[in-house]
Amino acid sequence: MKKLLGTVAAAAVMTIASQAHAARDYVWAAGSSTVFPFSTRVAENFARKTASKAPKVESLGTGGGFKIFCGGTGEGFPDVANASRPMKKSEFDACAAKGVKDIIALKVGLDGIVIATDKDGADYNFKLEYLYLGLSAKVLRYGKFVPNPYKAWDDVGTGLPGNRIVVYGPPPTSGTRDAWVELAIEAGARKYPVLDEMRSNNEKGFKALVDPLRADGWIDAGENDNAIVQTLTRTPGSLGVFGFSFYEENMDKVKVASVNGIAPTAATIANGSYPLSRSLYIYVKKSNIGVTPGLREFVEEFLSDAASGRGGYLQGRGLIPLPAGAHEAGKASFKAGTVLARPAS
Repeated sequence: MKKLLGTVAAAAVMTIASQAHAARDYVWAAGSSTVFPFSTRVAENFARKTASKAPKVESLGTGGGFKIFCGGTGEGFPDVANASRPMKKSEFDACAAKGVKDIIALKVGLDGIVIATDKDGADYNFKLEYLYLGLSAKVLRYGKFVPNPYKAWDDVGTGLPGNRIVVYGPPPTSGTRDAWVELAIEAGARKYPVLDEMRSNNEKGFKALVDPLRADGWIDAGENDNAIVQTLTRTPGSLGVFGFSFYEENMDKVKVASVNGIAPTAATIANGSYPLSRSLYIYVKKSNIGVTPGLREFVEEFLSDAASGRGGYLQGRGLIPLPAGAHEAGKASFKAGTVLARPAS
């Protein structure tokens, strides 16, 4: 009898927990400001097609999105984290510590990071090493690491304009910032053999030396890319860093620099020839599928040919589609429920 009562009580607790979890009747996605417009468009189409309640989509930055996503299970935490970089090992462990253990990671498209200036501003063609020399807090000079001494871009590299080094960009919580440091600053530093060797032998030491950006030339502008564009038009000679998709929406106001002689376009980002190219992701709590109404259908809409496939409506919004094989692999991975392994770093 006691065993029966215990079983009934356990079942009741599970039912109550499930009901509490399912109390939210809409999908909740949070994270990257770069993925935000794509996720919002998918949410709109999902709601229109299914007559379901529109998903809630928040722009918090990739780091901010992972923080709340990994905060716990249940209705008080998002179902989906939007990200413009892969999840870090520390974030994976933070998720696990709060009971968020089965996470499905899905690559949804490609984007590039651009360096923009006012439409009437000077033309720039950066080498990667110029970005490191111009913006790292400490730089290699005459064989020693010194506080960044450069004041203008023509101090950094021949052929660059003489404008003062002032760059507005995303804060540390942003996936764009993380990708920028990896693809621009670290890649530029590795053009120097001594730093490339350091990275091979002591990656942690390399990052500690190279990654911090100078406080007198780099200005954190928050997660609002519109604010950066407005600043560029009001501050002649300044530069801004944000995603290619946002640049496409503002081509009448700003123009972009080339990097290593390659201009950012949909084609150069898709084929990887533009150096500052990156992948975009969504992360999904597997345990919430079948619990949060519409979650499966929302993700399927995101992965559909009509949305993120070549010629899909997200391409018209600025998303650069994955190669066909990678796009199909993502759909198969979600269908199979394949979960993310613990990242290496």
